[in-house]
Amino acid sequence: MEEVKQLVADIKSGQIKPIYFLMGEEAYYIDKISDFIEKNILDEAEKGFNQMVLYGRDVTIDDIVSNAKRYPMMAERQVVIVKEAQDLSRTIEKLASYAENPQPTTVLVLNYKYKKLDKRKALFKAINKNGGVVFESKKLYENQVPDWIRRVLKGQGYDISPKAAQMLVEFLGTDLSKVNNELDKLKIVLPQGTQITPEHIEENIGISKDFNNFELRKAVGERNVVKAHQIAKYFADNPKDNPMVVTVALLFNFFSQLLHLHGMSDKNPRSVASALRVNPYFVNEYLTAARNYPMKKVSSVIALLREFDVKSKGVGANAVPQGDLLKELLVKILG
Repeated sequence: MEEVKQLVADIKSGQIKPIYFLMGEEAYYIDKISDFIEKNILDEAEKGFNQMVLYGRDVTIDDIVSNAKRYPMMAERQVVIVKEAQDLSRTIEKLASYAENPQPTTVLVLNYKYKKLDKRKALFKAINKNGGVVFESKKLYENQVPDWIRRVLKGQGYDISPKAAQMLVEFLGTDLSKVNNELDKLKIVLPQGTQITPEHIEENIGISKDFNNFELRKAVGERNVVKAHQIAKYFADNPKDNPMVVTVALLFNFFSQLLHLHGMSDKNPRSVASALRVNPYFVNEYLTAARNYPMKKVSSVIALLREFDVKSKGVGANAVPQGDLLKELLVKILG
């Protein structure tokens, strides 16, 4: 995020580069930077003649170079944006000759999503050597997304509880564009200064605050058999919103963290939060679970989860409903 802020600050201050090659697994920041350039480098009167948007599936590298070498009309510069440039991945290195001598009055932006340039090859080296920018947008790990949510909301005058942030991540995953869309919905109905709670998430996004993977993990950690089976029944009644493969993956990650916790000599809450990469708010859940599940039991549960991961994908359990599989798994974990 800091690199994105710096890119935007440079553009605002007039430090505009001839090439912006935006690449990587996380499309959110690629779109954000590209949209900012599209909206802000030229004024509205200049855009008609001097700003064009091309799509990788519709053009060749020669088409891009031809447009980039054109001179601006009645303006200081022109902007050429190539969206979905990853569709040109087989020929993208042909752009290296242009990157060696880019047109100084052109701002060329390439949105190269879900792929990366080979840093050993000519194009990457040419862009860096000749004043361009290569920005890599890396996918966040799941444990990093709640903090990203908190920082984004804080910058817009909102706060969010740790549990509410975790609910969003478990329901939406690590796709920042999806998460941001849901945050936008919340900001429409909630005034600035609000702390977003699990109740707000349930009312406005439709994620149950009581029956979700987060609560199932907590119930399993506490060995709360009744609560765990209530959630399992809810999942069985709503299978599309609660696929078992996701539940098994979350429990596998949880017990893997417990195994790590058992191996730690320093179980100070701050040390645990740092080592397990979890929000300090949730540390007590892990400490409680570690007391309830000795290391030997944790190891056997991990083996069990591997077995049920395969079954949840239809191997050796084609005729068994996912809800029944989950109930069987919970009986074996909690037994």
